[in-house]
Formats: sequence, C-alpha cells, structure tokens
Amino acid sequence: MTNIVLLNNVDHADLRVAQTYGPETGDAINQARVFPTEFEALQRDYVILFRRDAAGAFQSVALLGLDRDENLFLQSPQWKARYVPAVQRRGPFSIGLHSAQGAAAERQARVNVDLDDPRVGVADGEAVFMKHGGSSPYLDAINVALSALYEGVEAEPAMFEAFEQAGLLEPVVIDIHVGEGRRYDLDNVFAIRRDRLDALDGAALERLHRGGWLVPAVHAASSLGNLDRLIAMKNRKAGRA
Repeated sequence: MTNIVLLNNVDHADLRVAQTYGPETGDAINQARVFPTEFEALQRDYVILFRRDAAGAFQSVALLGLDRDENLFLQSPQWKARYVPAVQRRGPFSIGLHSAQGAAAERQARVNVDLDDPRVGVADGEAVFMKHGGSSPYLDAINVALSALYEGVEAEPAMFEAFEQAGLLEPVVIDIHVGEGRRYDLDNVFAIRRDRLDALDGAALERLHRGGWLVPAVHAASSLGNLDRLIAMKNRKAGRA
C-alpha cells in the first residue's frame, strides 16, 4: 500500500520520519540501483556492476550481498558504510512531476512523500520542516539524494551510449569462493575492467573525457577491488573470520 502525496510545509508542518534501515523498508536486498551521479562515492565501498533490464537497456547496480535478500552492509536499524545509495537513502520520499496552474503550465519536479511508509509519523523521528516552515537539515539531505537520482536518470542513457561506443561494457562471470566450499557465480552482469580502459587509444579516451564519462568509467573499474572486501564481510557474517 502507498499513500503518496505532494510534500508541503502546511499539511506536513509537524511531520517526522525515522531515519532507519531494515528489511521492513526494503533494504534487505543484494543489489541496489545506482546512478552515474553517485559513482565517485560508491566506488569507495561497493562493487559497481551493470545489468540489462527486461527491455534490454543497461542499468547500474551496487553489489550488496551474495545470497538472495542479503545486504551485508545492513545492520538494522543502521547501514554500515560511508555512503548509502540514493535509492535507499531517500527513505519514503520521491520526485513527482506536477503541473502548476493552467493547462499549458510546465510540469515541475516536486518532492512527494509516502504517508503509509512505516518510517513516517514516528514520534522520535527527524523533523521534516523547521518551526517556521523552512526545510530541516534532514529534508536538505533528502533533497540531495533525490537530486542524485533525478540527474542520474537523465544522464544514464548518454553514459551507456559512450561506454558501448568505447567497447567498455564487458560481460563477465564472477566466480566467488567463500569459506569451505561455498561458491557463488554472478552471471548476466557486465563490468568495466581496468585493462580494457588501459587499452583505449587516444581518440577514444578523448571522446570519453569530453563527454564527461572517463571519470565514471575509472570509478566503475576501480570499484571491482571492493569484491575482496565483500567476501571478507561474508566470511565474518558466517563466523569464519
């Protein structure tokens, strides 16, 4: 059930929201959708991979765990990482396009809130608005997350077009061995490997740089080094380290 409404400082003047993470709020997942606007922060903690959706379009994902519904960064009610992907960090808030007065009015991006979300209305939660109606620091942080999502969705098609043109998106099978005989095979995924980047000629590198996609490609390639960290987290969870 959802009860999504346009957020405003009149109807929601006293609204409070719990800034928590857990299975009940959809955080027990082994992959999270991420966007190019987040790659710099993501590559410090997560493995960035790419998948095709049902329509064949590429999507970026951060690897959070190995088993189904496993998020190794989730220690309810906290998320133990330096950066939380914006899709999860936004909580019960989303961006909606709303029209101003008049049939020809341009649709504007505004913040919505799901009033049926279990985090909404918690007495000791974070205030959404200040006493005199301005945005609270919490809402300011939510707006940063929503901006990363909104801008990331807009930028993503151009990024993947540039990556494909440069031949950077490589199908990979990631074979992971954990503990004594436990094995995980991640297939149907793509990655950007550093050796593929290193093999690009000057013209290809210049096109990526001019388009603003060289740095995100480097971040995605660098993120693969976090796979060893994820394995270590899995072993600690299983009591093997």
